[in-house]
Amino acid sequence: MPELPEVETVRRGLEPVLVGARLSAVRQNRPDLRFPFPDRFAERLDGAVVQQIDRRAKYLLATLSTGETWVTHLGMTGRFTLAGVAPGGFAHQVPTAGKHEHMSLDAVSGPLVTRVGYTDARRFGFMGLIPAGALETHAWFAGLGPEPLGNGFSGTHLAGAFAGRKPSIKVSLLDQRHVAGLGNIYVCEALFRARISPRLPAGQVSPPRLEALAAVVRDVLTEAIAAGGSTLKDFANAEGGQGYFQHRFDVYGREGQPCLADGCTGTVTRIVQGGRSTFFCPVCQKG
Repeated sequence: MPELPEVETVRRGLEPVLVGARLSAVRQNRPDLRFPFPDRFAERLDGAVVQQIDRRAKYLLATLSTGETWVTHLGMTGRFTLAGVAPGGFAHQVPTAGKHEHMSLDAVSGPLVTRVGYTDARRFGFMGLIPAGALETHAWFAGLGPEPLGNGFSGTHLAGAFAGRKPSIKVSLLDQRHVAGLGNIYVCEALFRARISPRLPAGQVSPPRLEALAAVVRDVLTEAIAAGGSTLKDFANAEGGQGYFQHRFDVYGREGQPCLADGCTGTVTRIVQGGRSTFFCPVCQKG
């Protein structure tokens, strides 16, 4: 599933095409994805101007001139595709990009028209149209923790969130109520860099170590975004390119391989926590 860096990479790819553009010729090719499309979805998008594109956790948020926000979650295989359409080229007649393209539209900016398609082979993604003032109280967003790249995320925040908690630090970091948008790959990488065992109960990690961990989380995510995210199976950015951070993994997916830490003789191990694979070095990450 695309994690925060991948979703942010998609956001940055869509921003120059969609912001300021008028949406036209919206085509909805099926009634649902993971959930049904909103009522009159195509009609409500058609003619709207995109004012800005943001990200909250793993959601894309397009603020519209209509007073609604177009929300997209990519699920596991959701992908936006971009294609130029020649001015006057009857963009509305452009065929779909295959059976897995479930909606598309034209983004019109002056004489420039870009065809934006959404494909999703497994249909675990979903879309919504939410009044802008109701976002924070909507079921998808209510209760989300702070953004790990925002000012609300720090060691102090983690210390308060994890106080007295028995679940492991790995499982606790994946809990979206504590931190919004963190996913399995980057939690594994951050815990390795911070030399914290993923098995350690969250409430037992000291405040100084949590402060260091918060800084490491920021570093890992920033580096991953700069690399365009990680492409393991399905992820591609809006231009169709792949991410490259997977070539920098220290532990994720490296079960049985030597630890990359200087002077360490350990071997990367895989365990399962909360139904997710955890990769770590039991020598470096003892406690």
